Amino acid sequence: MTIFSDIHFGENPWDSWGPQQDLKTKGLMRVLLNVEDPDYVVINGDLITGENTFRENSTALIDAIVQPLNEMKVAFSSTSGNHDTHVNVTREEEILRENSASPFSYTRLSPPGVGGSGGPGNYWVPVFEKETDATPALVLWFFDSRGGVYRDGTHMPDWVDPSVAEWIAVETRTMDVVWGSPESRSAVAFVHIPPHAIQDVQDKLNSTTNPGLNADKLGRGSTQASDDPASSGKDSAFWHALNGNVKNLRAVISGHDHGNEWCAREPTYDVIFCFNKHSGYGGYSGQGWGRGARSLLFRSAVPGDGIETYIILEDGTTRARVVLDEEY
Repeated sequence: MTIFSDIHFGENPWDSWGPQQDLKTKGLMRVLLNVEDPDYVVINGDLITGENTFRENSTALIDAIVQPLNEMKVAFSSTSGNHDTHVNVTREEEILRENSASPFSYTRLSPPGVGGSGGPGNYWVPVFEKETDATPALVLWFFDSRGGVYRDGTHMPDWVDPSVAEWIAVETRTMDVVWGSPESRSAVAFVHIPPHAIQDVQDKLNSTTNPGLNADKLGRGSTQASDDPASSGKDSAFWHALNGNVKNLRAVISGHDHGNEWCAREPTYDVIFCFNKHSGYGGYSGQGWGRGARSLLFRSAVPGDGIETYIILEDGTTRARVVLDEEY
């Protein structure tokens, strides 16, 4: 699996710089798709820099984003990021355009009543080891952490809405009824803005156990519900429901903070959290950060087996390679 994040198409469309960055990002995607040859791809948020787009052509950027994926004929899903909603574009419009622009997209809209105001991107995708299997070996969960600006110019909450918590509980109970015991299934979760619980992990990182770029200090605006101290903990219902209901949750993966690419265990639930790698030529960056993707290599469908993961840069070099297992 290859995970792109923060590709930020559509910046500065009024001059030549912006379209040139989009071409570079498509080039990066093509290079890494050819090198990694993944079975599945995830774009983990901030597909478009919505504040730079024009109303008449904002969703057309999705066509350019999915072009490399269509060329490879690879299945993929996306999450929505805080830049994917602004006065000239909404998440729902992007998702519908993605579905129409690619037969390989597994991105879906939330069921009615799930996701709160402005958060329609909550869904899951079953992954089967063999086409003839009746039950999946892996379930990929995708959550909408919202953020951004509504069409009227007001700011959207930047945390997964509490309505998602009950949906997780209902969905997992239904899975158990239909598919049987969850002990034989694994899960991986994707959400663009990191859960607030991850903020306290950064000060305890070990460069050997937790290798990778660590250049973005987590704080105001960098995790869910962190813009306002009074909002702290508003993603707790989601975080508790995810960890309390989804068995064999092998990793939670986020983007948003372009300067981070490490993995670590969150102590409250002992779940492994990983940052993606900033993939786009749009969006902020820093000296020496580079651009690339995170790859996940599943050793088998057995929940207890490790997942090898690493950061791969545009030039093909890799770093921050670790194995996510019970001993990590």
